[in-house]
Order: sequence, then structure tokens, then C-alpha cells
Amino acid sequence: MFRPISLILSFAFLFGSTGVQAGALAFVGAHIIPIEGEEIASGVLVIEDGVISAVGPAGGVEIPRGAEVVDATGKVIMPGLVDTHSHIGGARAADSSGPIQPGVRILDAVNIFDAGYRRAVAGGLTTLNVMPGSGHLSSGQTIYLKMRRVGDDGIHSPEELAYTAEDDDGHLRVLGGLKMANGTNSRRKPPFPGTRGKSAFLVRQRFIQAQEYRDKIVAANGDPTKLPPRDLDLETLVEVLEGKRVVHHHTHRADDIMTVLRLSKEFDFKVVLHHVSEGWKVAAQIAAAGVPCSVIMIDSPGGKHEAVGLQMETGAILAEAGALMAYHTDDWITDSRLFFRAAALGVRGGLSRRDALASLTINGAAMLDLDDRVGSLSPGKDADFIILDGDPLSVYTRVLQTWVEGKKVFDLDDPDDRLHAVGGQGAGKDQEPFFCCFDHGGTS
Repeated sequence: MFRPISLILSFAFLFGSTGVQAGALAFVGAHIIPIEGEEIASGVLVIEDGVISAVGPAGGVEIPRGAEVVDATGKVIMPGLVDTHSHIGGARAADSSGPIQPGVRILDAVNIFDAGYRRAVAGGLTTLNVMPGSGHLSSGQTIYLKMRRVGDDGIHSPEELAYTAEDDDGHLRVLGGLKMANGTNSRRKPPFPGTRGKSAFLVRQRFIQAQEYRDKIVAANGDPTKLPPRDLDLETLVEVLEGKRVVHHHTHRADDIMTVLRLSKEFDFKVVLHHVSEGWKVAAQIAAAGVPCSVIMIDSPGGKHEAVGLQMETGAILAEAGALMAYHTDDWITDSRLFFRAAALGVRGGLSRRDALASLTINGAAMLDLDDRVGSLSPGKDADFIILDGDPLSVYTRVLQTWVEGKKVFDLDDPDDRLHAVGGQGAGKDQEPFFCCFDHGGTS
């Protein structure tokens, strides 16, 4: 279907190693997978000022005067991949002092110079939800990162990679969710809970305290003498109660999944279920609750007993039930460079091609409330896209280039980028060690 080609104009010649955009770019002749809309056998993608300005079939898209044109015949272009659950960089948040620490920020532990971020773009990932581990009922705040190239345009801190939004007071807020977990991970010696029942009790108690804290702030009506003492943990939970921060909840077993749904309904907070190894058992209940699922899919299951029910059919069963589902890497559990494999296994388990490709892109973007910016090749969205040498669900396909906001951040022809893509001496010299779930094994 996708034949080898020789480019009329070399990507490297046109754009150099950094891929800095100069004016409009038009990629022509590629097989384009826009995600929202039908696949285009021979299409045109136009990028202007870091944004997609047009996409469509050859002959149906006007190329701006003076645009640099790249013949991408034989290649595949699709949106950059969205990973809803990553531990890339080995960052950790909460410590062993207590089971619920929502005020801790992974932002303060992210090392964007870690070589793992180079692996991510080598795998075509352009948006990440970087999470703390799952050894707690709440291990802290996650952060949504856009994979701009570190060092370019003065980027040297996670804030410069972070998605942001303007608060009511006009200040920019770094976007992210709240990591929570149940099941076996948090069942440890005091002050951690020893049972599933006590775990739910502690979470319920803390949310009630957050409700009371919120009510006191409202009652104070701006009077500083009546305000309660600041509590960073409760402030974060109030954001959850007010819908300003979504809960990303680690959960595997069907009974644990139902506990999360129960708490979400009781306290009316937005939640994304993560892993859901036994989600296939309660797919109808998940769909009825309108709760999305970020699914773990690995080709060699193991690690913990509560994940023994993991099935490659889970994605298809959830989609058939009507639940929004996406896949994630849980990197290192699945290497970021192998993210396509999750969707391919999902197809083997009965998932449609359309749903499989959406599960790597637009569905994950929706779970992060970023689908207005990324996840599909649609005019007005960020020019985050990848160029492949074959079908995305083929094990033989390679990511040739990754682009973020119209700038090239990975090129397989670049020797240093290739080193991070295929491995070898020096590829992980800046890699942080991976701590999955505090002191527990298995998927986090």
C-alpha cells in the first residue's frame, strides 16, 4: 500500500536539524490520516505559524503563495500521539509520610533534560500526561507537557513545555490532573491503609474535609480574618470538586473500578480510569457513568495479581459499550517508542482501525481536555504531527519525523535522534532511573 519513495526535496535539506519553520509549509502526496474525517490516499497538509491551516485531498487544497512544498509521496502523516499516562524521566512526587498528598506537584520533580523525552518524540509522542507513581491513594499533581525540543527557543524548564490556561484572575496556570490510586499499591504499613475499605474511607474523609474547607472560604467572602489557614492539599482537592482538575485514577480490578465510580458520583468529580485491567467486566457500568478509560495494553502481562485479568479485548469491549477509551504507555512499562503496538494489539482484540487510531490521538486529548488543540489534523489546531514510512498499525513501520507546533523535534536521519530511536551506546546516558509505584512492582 505504501511504496518506497525518494523525496524531490530532502526534509533535512529544507529544514535543517532543528526544523525551524520559515513561512508556510505544504506537505503533498502523503497518505494522510486526519483522525477526524476519512483517510486521504493522496493529501495535502498546510502549516502556517505553527498551526494547521488546511488539510485535504490533492487538488482540493490551495497551497499559499511562496510556501515551501515537500513531496511526501509514499509517506503517512497523522497527528502526534497523546500519551495519557507516562512516568517518563523517573520523576517522583509524594513520599512515605502519608497516603494522601494531593498538594505535591510533579512539576517540581520533572527533569526535561532526561533522555527519556528524546525516546518519546522518537516514538511519535507529542503530548504527555506525566504522572507521579501509584504507591499512594493520592501521590500528587500530574502535568501535561507538549514535546517542544529542549534547548530550542530558550526552553530549559518544564513550565516552557507545559500546557497552560488563564485563570479567572488572569494568571497562567500550568495544566495537569491529580493522580489517585486504589487496589494493592497503597496497602502498606500505617499511616497507609491496610485494606480496600480503609482506603476508600480515607479518601472519602479527605474529600469531606475539602468540602468544609471550600465552604469556609466561600463564607469568608474575601475577609482575610475569616479565611481558614491555607492547606495546599485541600486547595488541590477543592480544584477537583470544582471541576478545575480531573482525577487520573489508577485502578485494575473490577471491584476497585466500581469503588472509583462510587466516589466520583458521591463527590461529583471528573475522573479518568487508568489501566482498567478488568474493565471488560464492568464496561456497561463505566459507559453508563460517562467515565473515560485510559487502558494499559502489554504483550507480556505479569507483575501483580490484580492485573491478571488484563485482556487485549478490553479496548474493543469498552468502545462497543460506548465508553471513551485511549491507550497509554505507563513508560517504562511500555517503552514510548512502542506506543503504536498497544493499538495494534487492540485491533487484534477486536477494536476497529478507526477506534484504534483515535485511541492514540484524539481520545487521549479529550481525556486531558486538550482536544480543541491537538489530537487530529484539523485547521486551527497546533501543527503537531508525525511522518511515518508505513501503516501506523504495522510492526515494521518507523517514525521518520516528529513535528511540534510546526517545528521538527525528531528526525530519524539525524544521527543523535536515531541513537535515541534505536538504542545503542550513549542513548540513555541522561536517563533517570525508573521508580514505578514507590516500592511496589507492576503497572502504575
